[in-house]
Amino acid sequence: MKCPFCQHAESKVLDSRESEGGFSIRRRRECLSCEKRYTTYERIEELSIMVVKKDGSREPFERKKLLNGLVKACNKRPISLMTIENIVDEIEEKTFIIPGKEITSEELGELVMKRLHELDEVSYVRFASVYRQFKDVGQFMEELKGLLNNKDHAEKPTKNPFQE
Repeated sequence: MKCPFCQHAESKVLDSRESEGGFSIRRRRECLSCEKRYTTYERIEELSIMVVKKDGSREPFERKKLLNGLVKACNKRPISLMTIENIVDEIEEKTFIIPGKEITSEELGELVMKRLHELDEVSYVRFASVYRQFKDVGQFMEELKGLLNNKDHAEKPTKNPFQE
């Protein structure tokens, strides 16, 4: 990196610190030629993840769009904004490791539904009703029955082999 004062190409780093919540590094440098000091910032280059929609169109992944959908699904539920943001962080991290840098809207929706199913059943059903675009009450009831059946299987007590 060239010195902004004399354009010399060599400098030494005097100090490095995390900045912007760990998303960049601030470096204090000194030019080896003119000995003036200046600051540089090193940031991760954001790679654009593309979401392939149901109609085949593509659009860039938008964290804010995902966050808004989750906030609506969790409205008036005992779920903190921090928890919602953590879910968005987890899903965003998963999208960045995808080969080819494309994810279908179906895959993205399934990731969200899996996390909501673990977190809060009401929020899960709210999100599923929009995401799966239920055409009628019958489809909605099928989703609820599946949810209740899973809950029944999880809550059935196992027989204690030490009791008679």
